[in-house]
Amino acid sequence: MLTHAFLIPLIMAVSFLAILGFGKKLPKGGAEIGIAAVTVCFVLALATGVGWVQRTEHPPEAAESAHVEEGHASEDAATEGGPEEGTSEEGVAALEEEAPGAEAVAAEEESAEEGHSEEGAAAEEGHSEEGAAGEEGHAEEEEEEHEVVPPVIRSVTWLQTGGQDITVGTYVDGLATLMLIVVTLISLLVHVYSTDYVAGDRRYTHYFAFLSLFTASMLMFVLTENTLQLIVGWELVGLCSFALIGHWWEEKPNSNAALKAFLTNRVGDVGLLVGMITLYFAAGRTFDIATINEMANTGQISQGILFIASLCLITAVMSKSGQFVLHTWLPDAMAGPTPVSALIHAATMVVAGVYMIARLYAVFWHGLSIGSTNINVLAAVGAVTLLFGALLAFVQSDIKKVLAYSTVSQLGYMVMALGVGAWTAAIFHLFTHAMFKACLFLGAGSMSHACHHSFDMKKDYGGLRRFMPWTFRTFVIATLALTGFPLLAGFWSKDEILAGAAQLGDGGYHVMLVMAILGAMCTAAYMVRALYYCFWGEPRGAAAEHTPHESGPRIVVPLMILAGLAIVAGFTNLPDSGVLSGTPEGLALRFEHFVEPVNATFPAEAEVGPAFDHPEFDLVIAITSTLLAGVAAFLMYLWYWKGKGPHGITQRNRLARFGYRLLENKYYLDVLYTDIIVGSIKGPIAKATNWVNQNLIDGVVNTAGRSAREAGDFVYDKIDQGVVDTIVKGSGATAEGSGQLLRRSQSGKVQTYGAYLFGAATVLAAVFVIIASAS
Repeated sequence: MLTHAFLIPLIMAVSFLAILGFGKKLPKGGAEIGIAAVTVCFVLALATGVGWVQRTEHPPEAAESAHVEEGHASEDAATEGGPEEGTSEEGVAALEEEAPGAEAVAAEEESAEEGHSEEGAAAEEGHSEEGAAGEEGHAEEEEEEHEVVPPVIRSVTWLQTGGQDITVGTYVDGLATLMLIVVTLISLLVHVYSTDYVAGDRRYTHYFAFLSLFTASMLMFVLTENTLQLIVGWELVGLCSFALIGHWWEEKPNSNAALKAFLTNRVGDVGLLVGMITLYFAAGRTFDIATINEMANTGQISQGILFIASLCLITAVMSKSGQFVLHTWLPDAMAGPTPVSALIHAATMVVAGVYMIARLYAVFWHGLSIGSTNINVLAAVGAVTLLFGALLAFVQSDIKKVLAYSTVSQLGYMVMALGVGAWTAAIFHLFTHAMFKACLFLGAGSMSHACHHSFDMKKDYGGLRRFMPWTFRTFVIATLALTGFPLLAGFWSKDEILAGAAQLGDGGYHVMLVMAILGAMCTAAYMVRALYYCFWGEPRGAAAEHTPHESGPRIVVPLMILAGLAIVAGFTNLPDSGVLSGTPEGLALRFEHFVEPVNATFPAEAEVGPAFDHPEFDLVIAITSTLLAGVAAFLMYLWYWKGKGPHGITQRNRLARFGYRLLENKYYLDVLYTDIIVGSIKGPIAKATNWVNQNLIDGVVNTAGRSAREAGDFVYDKIDQGVVDTIVKGSGATAEGSGQLLRRSQSGKVQTYGAYLFGAATVLAAVFVIIASAS
């Protein structure tokens, strides 16, 4: 299945066409096609996962690895051109040298040569055979420790331009396999959930068609083997999110939200295109991701170029993955159907930026000097996002917007983890976050389903735990997982991020560590607040008007599955260090073992030395962060359940009121973007531009036209009519007069002509005589 992974997105793309083609004629409106397709894809994704586990446990022989990489490199070698050809050959040489399989072959040959040399030396110097055997055994142990697992890369020529082959294909490794499973699992649950949630919707078939296309786009994106294909998948994901966010486009706020998401992402796309173009030329005109990463790892691309490319790509990540200050579209995207929100926030759209960093990690690692600093742009953007996003969740009344800002904050954790060098921790948090965040969004949809489709938890919810027990239980479990409650999924992944910030880099990223702990406190506080408004107190508004009821099995069962995964997902990467050093080998760090790349495309320790490391489990950090989050939760308990604390402080204290208004207005970023930037473009700048157009540009043009017309009149009247025509008419008159005069000489009488001839001969003779006399 590793070599046929392309079938997975292909099936979802066919599902999209089939639903559009004849979905309305089917009993379920096309939903059965989407569910069947995504179920098959989920099974195939699991099969791919099994295949990758086997490949990791039993890496291919060196010859096979070399064959795969040589085949891959030969496509690059086909590139023609002067300097480009030379660079391509260098890239091929680098691939052959750095290819996992080739490296193993070289290691064996080197080992054999060393062994042979040692044996010869032993014969000459009399060394014992036991000593040589011991060295060989030691070499074998070292080789096993650095045993590489090459990715499975397949590609075909897509098109040829300028003598260069542009390929399309798949890149399957642990990261891609993980994303296949996460995307298909969340998508499958969202499909099932949607059959109840959007039942009777006016665009039911259209909705399921775009769910299929959305899933297909994300699956193609995670399997991409070159940056050009990555850009296509990136844009398709954005296009599908635009269509789904604006699903109910007749309502103005929905269409505005879709446009805002689309346009904000276009801002980041500028950075994506510039960054990818920079890498394309820096890597010798290739889009190949493996080659780009290997050249970055081996120093064939300068650090300055990698730095510029990293900054450009970070701009793209800021828009796509909702990083501060381009995050503003994400909460507004809650205008779309809630299952779509779950899919966007858990497994598709917003994690695309995180995935892109992880896939091109060698570029960011070397460009930002991640392993040798204690602050960099990527870590700073993530840290700011995780804290400032969490603060915004405090003042929201809409439960979906609380969860949206929570997503912004958690994405900040992932980006920060990548920025501090904790690659596995970031992807591990992406994995666990997908489970509990999808559960929370679908839980919010379940509550809305029971409360007349309202998401205002302060106005229309309250006391729902008595009426919706399963929604309540699953929501609480997911909340605990999100807040990092011990032993649940979020605890393990978040603790690994905190440990990474404390231990990695040049002495640790301590500023990021403090901000991450503050973010964890905020997370616990705003989720406890949400729990109170949703499930405690007396029913309010819509919940009081009609007794709420538990949702049906098509909504509740996905919640149960996700809540169960929110409990157990964290155990996939149990640490084996610190107080947990006794963790059995078969249970420890399984996620890291199967997902983290071990080949020349990744800046692992074997490639970049001790600068790359893994954080160890730190009991002090785990206890500290948990206690502080518990304190924040307890303060919220006192505030909301017991009514203690300085209630009404925003009316009494100017500073508190300013802080509340700052958060309520979302740091005034929407005011900056909408009122100042867009408003100024639409208002004063547009008026000024119109004035310049009317008074300056049009004046110049009109003056030029008027001058040209007057010049034309002058030329016509004075020159054309006065001079040219006079000359022409004079010439005509002269010619006519001459003609009349000559016409008279044409009498037709021979004697007259003979007189003319005689006269002319006389004149000619006189001329000759005069000339002869003069000479």
